[in-house]
This record gives sequence, C-alpha cells and structure tokens, in this order.
Amino acid sequence: MVKTIETALSSGVDTKNTEIAFFGGSFTAIDRSYMMELLNSAKPYIHKFNGIRCSTRPDCINEEILNILKSFGVTSIELGAQSMCDDVLKINNRGHLSKDVEKASKLIKEKGFSLGLQMMTGLYGSSPYKDMYTAKKIADLSPDTVRIYPTITLENTPLADLFREGKYIPYDEKTTIKCCADILEFFYKRNINVIRVGLHYSDELMKTRVAGFYHPSFREICESLIFYRILLSDILKYKKGKYNIYVGERFISKAIGNKRINIENLKKLGYSVKFLSGENIEDYGYIIEEKK
Repeated sequence: MVKTIETALSSGVDTKNTEIAFFGGSFTAIDRSYMMELLNSAKPYIHKFNGIRCSTRPDCINEEILNILKSFGVTSIELGAQSMCDDVLKINNRGHLSKDVEKASKLIKEKGFSLGLQMMTGLYGSSPYKDMYTAKKIADLSPDTVRIYPTITLENTPLADLFREGKYIPYDEKTTIKCCADILEFFYKRNINVIRVGLHYSDELMKTRVAGFYHPSFREICESLIFYRILLSDILKYKKGKYNIYVGERFISKAIGNKRINIENLKKLGYSVKFLSGENIEDYGYIIEEKK
C-alpha cells in the first residue's frame, strides 16, 4: 500500500486531482482489523492527495462504519448497486436488495461523503428495459458519480456455467452499445457525472473472457452513437447530397465513429459527409455546411 503511494508520488502524478482508492467492491466487508490497517497506512498521505475513495457493498454500510471511514479521511464511497431490480439481484445472488442501496446511499450523503453508484447492464435475468429502470432509480438517489459496466462473462464463474448451459444469453454487440448509450445519454440529461463506461483493459480480462461485448474505447463508441442520433434528427431535414460538418476539435473521432460507422451510415441514407474541426463548438454540437 505505502509502496504504491510512494511510487505514485515519485512519478509526478497530479496529486490535486488524484485520490487514494481502495477498490474491489467490498472494502467495508473485509476483516475489520485489515481494513483499519489499510486506512492507517493511507492516513499520513491524506494531505498530499484529493481525498480517499473506497468501493463497497450496499449491505455493508452503517453509521458505525461511516464514522470510522470519516475519522480516517475517506471522502468518497462507491456502492456496487449493479441493479435496482430485486428479481435480478436475487437471481444473481448479489446478497442485497434495492432497499439496501437506497438506505446506504441516504446514510452516505447524510454523513457528508461523495456518493458513487455502480451499475451493470446485461446481467442474468435483466433486459434493456430493466437496465434503464435501474438507471432511473439510481438517478433518483442523486449520486455525485456513476459508473456503467456492461456484463462480461469470465471463465470459472457461475455465469459462465449458465452461458454454456444456454440459460444465460448475453447482449450482442449492437444491444450492448445501444443500451449503454441510452443510459449514458439519460445520465447526461440529468446532469449526473459518469466517470466510467466499460471495464479497464487488462490481459487477464482478455484471457478469461467467455462472453460479452468488450472494446477498450467503449465509452467513445457509446458517445459516437449518441452524437449520430442527435445529428441524424437534424440532417434529415436537409436534401441528400454532400456536406461538411464542423465539430469541436477533440470531438472529431467520436463524430466519425469507430471504423467510420457514422460516415458510412449517413452515406447509406444519401448524405456524403466530411467532419472537420470548428472553433468554439461544444461536445455534441455541430455546424452543417452544404458543399458547393
């Protein structure tokens, strides 16, 4: 723990925008003495970083635990809600219900912590409708941050067994992207900060993945679809032909889309477009100019 922090400091990391984080999904459920040992290790470095963040289970939060975390300088707590549908939580043996997420979220906010909620799409027994329901229930809890994780089936897990038995059918690529893009756009409209969409790449993930769509730039793919739908609702008002479309400089890759998908889809509709960099254009904004 200390070695990791020292390595980060010596690497010149931007400490003002970096937190010490304890992840794994069950920080407050581990042996209490070990949890205290980890917190004690981090305590001398609190003043050098922008707080301490931990992730844990919704059913492993109470006032006593929160008071302990507060005394050690923890500032942000993320809960692995995963779903707000009790039938989905039960069939996946999550060990908690939606009411536990609601109760824990309320306590965390009352104690002055930053609240983060994590959800998964495409779980066993779920559907895009249920996933959106989860997103709406999460938004109602007013979290400071949200993470969206499409379900990835890993080797040597009960889900892998269900998949091989034909009892669990993962979302295909198209459904995964559309579902997460819909949810991401919904959170944007509710002004909720989505800090992660999709799992981080790792060699271990790729070696053990059995099913489930994965792409290292998954968020960008979702944002590209959101942009395409916004643009499409506007460009269809124009006659078919050739157009320059100006977007923000940092947004060009998202406008074009993975493997030029947005350009190709517009071409099929009769619109030959070229995306160019424009000045003072915000994300998802654009200027359409007909080619002479």
